[in-house]
This record gives sequence, C-alpha cells and structure tokens, in this order.
Amino acid sequence: MFWDYLSQNPESIHQIMILFSDRGTPNGYHQMHGYSGHTYKWVKDDGTFVYVQTHVRADGGFKTLSNAEAGALSGDNPDYGIQALFDTIEAGKYPTWTVYIQTMTPQQAEKFRYNVLDLTKVWPHGEFPLRPIGKLVLDENPQNYFAEIEQSAFSPSHTVPYIEPTADPVLQSRLFSYPDTHRHRLGVNYQQLPVNAPLSPVANFQRDGPATFVSQGNRPNYQSTIQPLKYAGVKSGIDGAARDVEREANHENFIGGAWRELSQISELDFEQPRALWSKVWDDKAREAYVQNVAGHFKGVKSAEIKARQLSVWAAVDQGLSDRIAKAVGAPTVKPLKAKSASETVKFRANIGIAAQLQTK
Repeated sequence: MFWDYLSQNPESIHQIMILFSDRGTPNGYHQMHGYSGHTYKWVKDDGTFVYVQTHVRADGGFKTLSNAEAGALSGDNPDYGIQALFDTIEAGKYPTWTVYIQTMTPQQAEKFRYNVLDLTKVWPHGEFPLRPIGKLVLDENPQNYFAEIEQSAFSPSHTVPYIEPTADPVLQSRLFSYPDTHRHRLGVNYQQLPVNAPLSPVANFQRDGPATFVSQGNRPNYQSTIQPLKYAGVKSGIDGAARDVEREANHENFIGGAWRELSQISELDFEQPRALWSKVWDDKAREAYVQNVAGHFKGVKSAEIKARQLSVWAAVDQGLSDRIAKAVGAPTVKPLKAKSASETVKFRANIGIAAQLQTK
C-alpha cells in the first residue's frame, strides 16, 4: 500500500527521494534542520501581507546516519535520538538553531512558476534568500517526561496575532485535525495543561467541560461590539485601517485555484527532484539512495505497482529508474513525456496507463 499510494501520487517523489537518502536518517534530533513546510501569511495592521516559509537550521550542521548505522541503532538503542539530545543538554553543550524566513509578496506569488501553496515544492534560495530572525536554544532537560513532553500538544492553528494560515488545502485540514487529535488524546481542556498554556493569561471563549481549572473568572464568553476582545500587549487588530479591497479580490482569484491546480500532475513536479538527483547529490549520495530505496521497494509483490513507481522515477531521471529496477530485479520502465515543460499534463493517469501497458 505504501508504494501503491506513492506511485499514484507522483508529486510525492521529491519528499521520497529525501526520505530514502541519508538525509532521511538524521544523527539525533539536535543535529537536524526543521522547516515549516506549509506557507503562512504575516499580516500588517493595514491588511497587507507577505507569504512566509520558515527554516530552523542547526548551527552545528545537519549530520546523518547511514542506512547500516541506523539499522544497527534501531536494535541496540531505539531511543538513541532522545538520549543523544538529553546527554548533549546535560553536558552543557546546548544545541542551537538559527531561525530564518523566506518572504514573497502576493504579486510575486501570482507570477511565480510554482503555486506557492504547494506543499511538495520549495522556494529557490537564490530568488527568495533566507533572512535570519532569531535563535532557538535548548538549555534545559524536562524534569517530568510525561508532563512536559508526552502531554505537549502542537498545532498549526496555534498562532499569535498577525500570523495567519494560507489557503493551502493540506494546512487547512491540519488546522482542525491536530486539535481534534489532542482532544482525543489529552482531553477537551488540553490547552489548560501547564505545558500547553501561555505564560501570560489570555482572553478567549473556552469554558467549562471536564478537567477545567482555568475559567477566566466572570469574563463573558462572547464577543462584544462595544468592548472588542483584546490580547495582552497587542493592538486590537486591523479595525479602521485602510485596506486595498480590489487588490485582495484579485489575489483571491489566485489562491482560490490552489486545490484545482494542486490536484494535477505536471512536468514541474519532477523539476526539483531531478535537480536533487543530478546536481545536489554526488555519486556516493546517489548510490546510497538507490540501495536504501531498493531495500524497501523490493518487498512490493505487485508487478503493476512496481512498474508504476519505476515510471515515476523515470520521469525524474531514466538512469535513476534503471538503477533501482536492476537493484530489485524488475524490468526497466520508461515514462510518458509531456509535450512541453509548460503544458500541464495529468501525469497520474498517464503513468498509470504506462505501467499497465508495460506489465502486460
């Protein structure tokens, strides 16, 4: 099912190439980078905004394990990543990350060659450089693992004023699914647990229910048009500020097509993974990827699924597909090409037909 799903969703190939490379097995949590993945909006009082991608880069560098090293550690010490992070902090060698953002205006987004809400794409650093905005430092280990780690609850819907979600369809679903999961796992008032509660009290409409222990006194649980809800230390939003309504309406036409555009496969979906294979990786990294992915992919029993996924790799690079086919003892497969790089083609259907033809 793993490869059946991926072979029917070829836009996943960039992530799968990273996952099965050595980058997919970082050497401890304190020696890996982090990314927002989703695109957010950072908004001003006047309603204008920029799109933002966040990067959290380990100051000590991104260090990885080989497939053999990771396999040995999973048997000898499956908690290796947690232990390495704990020991590093305990020794006073506090791991640090520099936080960067990439920004893009709505006008740039409308003209950009990719849909900026597409979770499978990255923004080129040459066009949208990383801009440092702060540091993340881990300088204290938890005193009680259950209370401080296992009860923690993160969600992309937990944002501060002026940071908003975009119309990214995957992000929109996660805004709801993550809190639902937390309510099931921790209870309806999980946000009142000390590890999840803000240090400074906030005014909201959350009231009652099981395990309520912060009820906000006699404050009403409704919005007032006379006394607007205010956040401590933050202005009350964008009331009265001039807004460019026409500009916003035009941009809504752009973001409104996000779901329709992202549900089709085009040549652009293979551009970044092709660069990863041919330009970013050296021969050693390419060989490691082939061996890593072959070790997992060889377990697929269906010839049709094998051919379909091999045709996805062939759309990235024919040599890559041929090497994996040889490693798993499968026939080589060729992709169906788009007529031009700019033409949007439903690769999902074409690749499925190609796989069926080549297995008959």
